Amino acid sequence: MIIFRHEGTMQRDPWMIYHNGFYYYVCAKDGLALYIAKLEKPQDLQDAEFVCVYEAPENTPYSKELWAPELHIIDDKCYIYVACDDGKNENHRMYVLENGSSDPLKPYSLHGKITDDTDKWAIDGSVFKYNGKMYIVWSGREGDENVMQEIYIAEMSDPYTISSKRVSISKPELEWELHGGVPLINEGPVAIIHDGQLFITYSASGSWTNYYTVGILKLVGEDLLDKASWKKLEKQLVPPSEDLKGPGHNSFTKIDGEDYIIFHAFHEDEKYGWNSVDVHIKKIKWVDGLPVLAE
Repeated sequence: MIIFRHEGTMQRDPWMIYHNGFYYYVCAKDGLALYIAKLEKPQDLQDAEFVCVYEAPENTPYSKELWAPELHIIDDKCYIYVACDDGKNENHRMYVLENGSSDPLKPYSLHGKITDDTDKWAIDGSVFKYNGKMYIVWSGREGDENVMQEIYIAEMSDPYTISSKRVSISKPELEWELHGGVPLINEGPVAIIHDGQLFITYSASGSWTNYYTVGILKLVGEDLLDKASWKKLEKQLVPPSEDLKGPGHNSFTKIDGEDYIIFHAFHEDEKYGWNSVDVHIKKIKWVDGLPVLAE
């Protein structure tokens, strides 16, 4: 089901959560400001009112190219994790915003950059708790050259602080992860927990291609910071098709207690071409303990 058609400068990476009886959808506009819509149900998104909750200041390392904002409620307080730079992509780093309340629509202020000790290029930060500990996953580079994006994980001591070394748990290697050429892409990691089992979904192949897709990592060991604890599943969760071009960069929410995935896919537009996207929502069912798209 298509629940929103992005047009113009609204960023395409969809993030929706359920909180205190409402759904909240956050996105960036013009790469300069963040907006949130409050919804009674996800299907209301197309006609929703978007509220500006943050405008980036000028002439700072975090003034431009705000990418893939994620709203998280941690200990009943609102945080937004977003990648920003000074207008040069090579300077992208992750930042955390906060508003000090449980109301996602209140204005946010910048707390600061969030990084591990390498301080390498980083985007798509997403936080989660598992077995009493907090973690962050993101897309980054091993070095400084823009040749490959990997999925990294690290432990956090609080919503602002990475407290461990980063560990790469996924890099592009399967056939369906290699479309689009250099840089090879793994990005947009998101955690989902079902019956105590942890999965990380992520987007692979170039986001500029029709082959962009959603893959799955499954935790099979006990130490989240050990790459050997993660197994990459051979099949995508959301494969591209003739009717679904470039599906990727997802989030999860619940409707009536069941899991749903929200992701974007391309549509052609006379004005914006293939840069136009639809936001889709589809039900997830669990088969033999693994997530699959419901028909």
